[in-house]
Amino acid sequence: MIYEEKCIESVLIYEGRILNLRLDEVTVAGGTSYREVIEHNGAAAAVAITDDNKVLLVKQYRYASGRAVLEIPAGKIDPDETDPSATMARELKEETGYTAGTIEFLGAINPSVGYSEEKIYLYLMKDLTPGNQDLDEDEAVEVISLPFDELYDMAGRGELEDAKTIAAVFMAGRHMRK
Repeated sequence: MIYEEKCIESVLIYEGRILNLRLDEVTVAGGTSYREVIEHNGAAAAVAITDDNKVLLVKQYRYASGRAVLEIPAGKIDPDETDPSATMARELKEETGYTAGTIEFLGAINPSVGYSEEKIYLYLMKDLTPGNQDLDEDEAVEVISLPFDELYDMAGRGELEDAKTIAAVFMAGRHMRK
């Protein structure tokens, strides 16, 4: 039997620019316990595929990882945004310069269900038109394109470390085989 935990009390511990941290006292099978929960507004990410079947990727330094990481374009949903696909269209233009004629929803993932409310909405973007990047002041992004099959194989061999990229590539592969 699965016991559903209920919140008794919630205390905000930290309020930040992109996430908050709260401490919840919850009911558990044997009484009460505490859960630390990250509140996050969510994000959108996309496998953006050019007409010659190459995926647009961004390589950028990630401070928490201590190195540059290869990822699909992505970004956080701003508080005033209600449509994650619009967030993704904005982020694709900002990070790569491209706009998409076709946006297909692949699904949503929670990258860390044990302590975070974050949900990442994943898309497949096609019919791309190149343009100019519009990076945020603090962004330094290198745009790289790889053939889809090569990226798919890299994900399967464990050569990618970004969870949203791995999930989206596998979901896109399944979607494209249909």
